[in-house]
Amino acid sequence: MKKNIAIVGAGFSGAVIANQLAQAGYKVDVFESRPHVAGNCHSERDPETGVMVHVYGPHIFHTDIERSWEFVNRYMEFMPYVNRVKAITNNSVYTLPINLLTINQFFGKTFRPAEAQAFLANLGDKSIENPATFEEQALRFVGRELYEAFFKTYTIKQWGLQPSELPASILKRLPVRFNYDDNYFNHKYQGMPKDGYTVLVERVLDVPGVTVHLNTRFDPDSKADYEHVFYSGPIDAWFKHQEGRLPYRTLDFEVFREKGDYQGNAVINYCDNAESFTRITEHKHFSPWEQHEGSIMYKEYSRQCEEKDLPYYPIRQAREKAQLERYVNLAKQEDNVTFVGRLGTYRYLDMDVTINEALTTADKFLEAAQRSVRMPAFAIDPLA
Repeated sequence: MKKNIAIVGAGFSGAVIANQLAQAGYKVDVFESRPHVAGNCHSERDPETGVMVHVYGPHIFHTDIERSWEFVNRYMEFMPYVNRVKAITNNSVYTLPINLLTINQFFGKTFRPAEAQAFLANLGDKSIENPATFEEQALRFVGRELYEAFFKTYTIKQWGLQPSELPASILKRLPVRFNYDDNYFNHKYQGMPKDGYTVLVERVLDVPGVTVHLNTRFDPDSKADYEHVFYSGPIDAWFKHQEGRLPYRTLDFEVFREKGDYQGNAVINYCDNAESFTRITEHKHFSPWEQHEGSIMYKEYSRQCEEKDLPYYPIRQAREKAQLERYVNLAKQEDNVTFVGRLGTYRYLDMDVTINEALTTADKFLEAAQRSVRMPAFAIDPLA
């Protein structure tokens, strides 16, 4: 009889690992401090409008990872969905990411692709040869006007930091297109789970051998009761914050409802200082195959995460990386504990990457068990 496994957290990381190990014959206890599974992907029907709401903010599945796409489709049908983001700045509405329509609208031009590319290249600050910061990356490749209109203020609202304090890698994820493609993502597979993320995760966990304990915190002192623990909570919390709290941004939502269609789109960013929120999301547009008379919206505000807040985005500046390195070294001294997921490795992870890493982690554990060798504290190096 295989020994018990404890998994802390019932988001995608914990659920996928539980699924794989239970199918391999292990008995798995999943501990979730919240009253539901699926973590920050949790979705539920709004009782007033009937709309499927992304309770902790929108989650759109997009990936080029075949294994992740095949895994989620095994448990639920995914409906076609393309994320088309709009942006309001200086009392005008534009399309994001910046594309040929955005450039022509903003500058009052009728450029063809090659003309727009040459125009933008001319606007860029050529004195910045190797951009190191978000601000330098923007100024080098889109110029000051587009940077200040779409990125500068939005970034300050989102991160609470000046763009000159953020790494260039954040902006490198945002494409500029010289055609009229307004698909926010550029991945082979994109969609939404037909019945919501929570039902999807419930199905992933519905495997013989898996027991889910909701509203239950796992005491690290209980790890001796299990052959192995997979921990997807905040890494600093496992060590009782002995190296200080790792900083996160958190989100506040102002929820309101209206009849009909409020803004005509799922996501509209507010890029200037006219509003203090970063964006409004209208949730019924995330399920365009459904029809609803009413509508529910979230105004989204970003701020520094305090002790009792829900952590969303890790802030990985130089100081935080040094602090994280100390926690990583502590984790490597733990016996029979593996740290996984966004919080356990203090990294921003999209859902598809989370799922793929969880599948890889389960593979490595089963391989280590077969060879009777120690499973490492991290299947994926958080400092890489």
